Amino acid sequence: MEPGHSGSSSPTRKRNGVRARTKIDSLDHDILHIIFSFLNIFDLVRCTVVCKSWNAVVNRSKLLHYKMWQNYSEFFNDSNSSRRELNLSLEELAMMHHSLSLREGRIDIDQWRGHSVGIDQCRMKMGLLLTGVGDKVMRLWSLDRYKRVEEYSVPDNVSLVDFDFDESKIVGLVGTRISIWRRNGKRSIFPSQEGTFSRGLCMRYFDPEAVVGCEDGTARVFDMYSRKCSRIIRMHAAPVTCLCLSDDQLILSGSSLGSITISGLLSDQRVATLKSTDCTGIKALCFNPCSHLVFAGTTAGYGYCWDLRTMRSLWQTRISPNVIYSMQHMQNDTSTLVVGGIDGVLRVLDQNNGDILSRCIIDDSKPAHSSTSIHGVIERRKGRRISENTHIDKIPKSARPAITCLAVGMKKVVTTHNSKYIRLWKFNK
Repeated sequence: MEPGHSGSSSPTRKRNGVRARTKIDSLDHDILHIIFSFLNIFDLVRCTVVCKSWNAVVNRSKLLHYKMWQNYSEFFNDSNSSRRELNLSLEELAMMHHSLSLREGRIDIDQWRGHSVGIDQCRMKMGLLLTGVGDKVMRLWSLDRYKRVEEYSVPDNVSLVDFDFDESKIVGLVGTRISIWRRNGKRSIFPSQEGTFSRGLCMRYFDPEAVVGCEDGTARVFDMYSRKCSRIIRMHAAPVTCLCLSDDQLILSGSSLGSITISGLLSDQRVATLKSTDCTGIKALCFNPCSHLVFAGTTAGYGYCWDLRTMRSLWQTRISPNVIYSMQHMQNDTSTLVVGGIDGVLRVLDQNNGDILSRCIIDDSKPAHSSTSIHGVIERRKGRRISENTHIDKIPKSARPAITCLAVGMKKVVTTHNSKYIRLWKFNK
């Protein structure tokens, strides 16, 4: 028998006329090192989280150190720096690219039909998006391929008011009750003697507690594990219209009379009050724990900023001629703030002085392109930036549908518009 015909054939030998493909995990570290060396810094960082072997190749070869030192010496000037110093430099660089993309980048918009009726709330975390309020379901989406991951039903006899989520559960304000959905779909509800309250208007969740802003001006704190209302805090003399929670257990609440009050999760008393000068209702509220700045948007279109350390007002400006519904920023970003409201213009502000850096709308002069996958139809459109002097009223509503809620991720913004569609704005520098 000839040597070439004995034993099992090699991985690259032809079988039935077809050559077997070489798999990526069969490549040795030296070859992977060569391949990775052609990538830019951001793609290289993404490779480190694919699997342990790729992470080991990148770290062992110090490719990230070298590329940072070679291309971004203003952020990283020592190729022998520690891993911690490298991570801090990478985060600073990523925030800079995120900010520049929001200000100047090309805008691509993907939209898909998310619900059967209007959607007006969204929350984004960990690459996942939760949408709802309008019909009787909340839907969790993967932003990678716009795949619907899970769906959570709301009881027929009540309405969904607000919601939030983490890696294990969905917490919802349903009618006058708090409901919890496990990520496996099982739903539980607070006992009737503990979970009911006067009409709730908003809710925020920070494990292990959910805080509900009520029509009677109180904020009610619920413990998710004991399932009891642990505190009732008198925040305002008017309805609580919006809430946000800080990492150091502060509750910030806005009212329909234009004031913002601050209390602690462990206290039953408000500890400070911030006042807007136009005395219109606070509709949107946002807190940046990195800079200790509080941002608020009003029903008259004004934006405000206070430093929570000094309780001083830093700036106030007229952002929009109409109601501001939502304002958010990327976690750890201390430079840009994204704002949306009833006029449908997506605005990017400077967090430090309130200057409007960019105004974005849908470019309806360019045709939309659709693609179909197993997950549904994705319509791809372009966005464009408008100047400060543009007359917004002359722009058709199809290019600027009212933004009811938004969520900000790395170089992207998700918006809802009280319609069936969800839009993902991608900013590419």
